[in-house]
Order: sequence, then C-alpha cells, then structure tokens
Amino acid sequence: MGMGGNIRNLIAKRAAKEIENGMVVNLGIGIPSLVPNHLPDNIHVFFQAENGVLGMASTPRSGEEDANLCNAAGFPVSVQPGASYFDSALAFGMIRKGKLDITILGSLQVSEQGDLANWIVPGKRVPGMGGAMELSQKAKKVIVLMSHTDKNGQSKVVKSCSLPVTTPKCVDIIITDLAVFEITDAGLLLRELMPGVSLEQVKEKTEAPFTLSPAFL
Repeated sequence: MGMGGNIRNLIAKRAAKEIENGMVVNLGIGIPSLVPNHLPDNIHVFFQAENGVLGMASTPRSGEEDANLCNAAGFPVSVQPGASYFDSALAFGMIRKGKLDITILGSLQVSEQGDLANWIVPGKRVPGMGGAMELSQKAKKVIVLMSHTDKNGQSKVVKSCSLPVTTPKCVDIIITDLAVFEITDAGLLLRELMPGVSLEQVKEKTEAPFTLSPAFL
C-alpha cells in the first residue's frame, strides 16, 4: 500500500523548510523529487542531480516536458536560468569533493544511530548501491524522507537495520508522515509531530527509543 500524494507532499513540504538560500542540494528519487515544488519564491537553490544537472526547478506541467531533460530517476524536470549540464563523472566529482550542502534521500530503514539502509529491496533485483553511498558519506547534511512504517506496518525507524546498510552513522534528520527526528550523539530526538499526529501514535509506531526535544517538555 503506497502513500497518497497528499502525504508524500506533506513530507516534501516539511523537508523544504530545511533548505536555506544559496544551498546546493541533491535530491534522491521518490518523495525527495517533490521538494522543489514546495520552496518559497524567495529561496534560490541549486538542485543537483547526479545524472548531470545543476539548477533544476519544479516539475514541468503536462505537455511542457523536454524529452532531453530529466532527473536521476528519469522523470522530466525544468531548469532555472543559469542551470548547467555536465557528465556524471563531474556530478560525482562535486559530490565527492563535499560541495553538496544537503542530500535528501529516501530509505527503507534508518537506525537510531543514523545508519542508512536504502539500496537493497528484499525480493527485487536492484542495479546496485549507486550514488546513495557517495551522497550519504560526503554531503554536509543528510535528510531522509520516508513513510514511518513499511507495507506490513513495521517501523522503518529501527534500533538496528535488518537490511544491508548503505552508510553507517550518516543521517542527520528523518522526516516521515508521522514525525521529524534529529539524530544526535545521544540517539534519536523527536523534534516535532506532523499535523494531526499524537505522541502516542509515534511511540506505538517507532521501534527505536527516542527522547523528546525541549519543545515537548
């Protein structure tokens, strides 16, 4: 059972608040690709895709797509004035050199230590770990957007990952359909609840232990 568009957009909208003017931001596939649609007009950002675009803008309207212009997932994108194109070697040069302020990724699980497990889907053929390993190691800040539970209702915010880990101890912030967590040296910190969600719901659906930020106390 997939998440509805409204919930996906709610998560993307909350993620957009983490972005500041002038940043270089890489967007993963899935919910992260919705983030440009939720940026305020006064925030100017360079969105990077590892297939070789810097300066992506919002999703083009139906009929206005450019067949040659897509993001890393192959979906149509638009570009802002001053955008540039390059090969994927240069795209990864930017990533490895630490030029990205934020990478926003999807994940299958995140542990309370910030371990990222997002590359192997049980029972599915996957092409490999891809850019997630590089992005999650080298970006200055790693934000994960995902549903709080999997299709079986199991928590994706876990004590330790049961799926193969992409990169250990790399995630800074997790934003789900229920809550926003920050990962600190002391473990998971619940920063805020999503609209209409109770603390009890988050406790019930989260396998990993967490503490409350001062806003709750």
